[in-house]
Amino acid sequence: QVQLVESGGGLVQPGGSLRLSCAASGINFNLYIMGWYRQAPGKQRELVARSRNSGSINYADSVKGRFTISRDNAKTTVYLQMNSLKPEDTAVYYCNAEDKVLDLNYWGQGTQVTVSS
Repeated sequence: QVQLVESGGGLVQPGGSLRLSCAASGINFNLYIMGWYRQAPGKQRELVARSRNSGSINYADSVKGRFTISRDNAKTTVYLQMNSLKPEDTAVYYCNAEDKVLDLNYWGQGTQVTVSS
């Protein structure tokens, strides 16, 4: 059974930081593209950052220079370090695991991030 369990969300003031974690189980973690997406109220889900098993990483333009994605293959965990948070970063953040070869795609349950003074 595949599980992606996010943690680390919460309420933070503008300019603050949060670190999200996503612990994966039931997948061959090393082979998967691990990503973070977010969905704000009334908006579509969007890519925030993605880490390929080759080591390549890409970010949404809106978070470049502020967010950092990393993965620990030994712990089968992917992280999202979020610095200099802005109110527009407020959203539910979802962990995603994708295997393009086998056409498999899994989602976590989401964790709320609220940036407000």
